[in-house]
Amino acid sequence: MIFDPPLIAATLVRRYKRFLFDAVLEDGTPITGFCPNTGSMRGLTEPGSRIWLSQHDEGPARKYRYRFELIEVGGIVAGINSGMANRFAEEALVAGLVPGLEGYDILRREQKYGRQSRIDFLLSGNGLPDAYVEVKNVHFIRSAGLAEFPDTATARGARHLKELGDMVEAGHRAVMLYLIQRPDCDRFAVAGDLDPVYAAAYDRALSRGVEVRAVKCAITPREIRAEATVAMDDRARSG
Repeated sequence: MIFDPPLIAATLVRRYKRFLFDAVLEDGTPITGFCPNTGSMRGLTEPGSRIWLSQHDEGPARKYRYRFELIEVGGIVAGINSGMANRFAEEALVAGLVPGLEGYDILRREQKYGRQSRIDFLLSGNGLPDAYVEVKNVHFIRSAGLAEFPDTATARGARHLKELGDMVEAGHRAVMLYLIQRPDCDRFAVAGDLDPVYAAAYDRALSRGVEVRAVKCAITPREIRAEATVAMDDRARSG
């Protein structure tokens, strides 16, 4: 995805109340904008960091003109907009970048399944078993080269793992796809110390036959694109 119009550079002052941030534009103008990420954003909120913003018309449905998109951290550019993860995951699926999911020719978004959920993607076609694909946004790194999820407790994430396991037991394929919005990793792991409940749900899902994949993105202030899969560590073994 190419950012069109181009993003606007700024300096981060602070991120607060989950959805808000203050920054200073390059011309010295202070602004407040919308942060499209409800997570903790560990390691991605350092005051003084160079960031990039998209600009939007204000109106009844949009209170803030600027939206936080990217941040420079450790010499690389990372994406923070969790709402874009599905778009990049879809690009990876269509491009055949996700091992084992290359043969499907029908992709449906946001399909109802389970009791009260919607799966991010339902793949079908070419005589293959339906594949239910759930996407999780990842941008947390604390050890060089190792992307981790989650960066805080997520009961919703644990529920999704259980529902994927239910799909396997119903005779379908189920895949948890971790979409990593940063390029400086070659491995993925579950951060069990930050959320033991999620880690237990993850291990249970694997034992039920849920498959796991992780794809990282190449990111510049001009564009983000799904680039390649990364290896799973011992906990995050591939199905």
